[in-house]
Amino acid sequence: VTVQSIIPDVYSLSQNFPNPFNSITKLNFGLPEDSEVSISVFDVSGRLVTTLVNGQLTAGNHVVAWNAQGNATGLYLVKMETLGGFSAVRKVVLTK
Repeated sequence: VTVQSIIPDVYSLSQNFPNPFNSITKLNFGLPEDSEVSISVFDVSGRLVTTLVNGQLTAGNHVVAWNAQGNATGLYLVKMETLGGFSAVRKVVLTK
């Protein structure tokens, strides 16, 4: 018998799905402990487009959706940071 924990062992930010996407995409991320989390979207020039998550979250697996309906077609960067020092960036492609 194998027991799987619903709490991940490490911080993670998965690649969005679908990618490329048209209007709405989802990002899965995992927290091994309660943490202050920020997930933001930037354009290729480094300008902040939107903040998807900014606050304290409980340990576990989470999903956040980005509705990019009002944004231009192109490449965007999604950055996740935690107060504990974890940082990850994923490239996402918006098509219309």
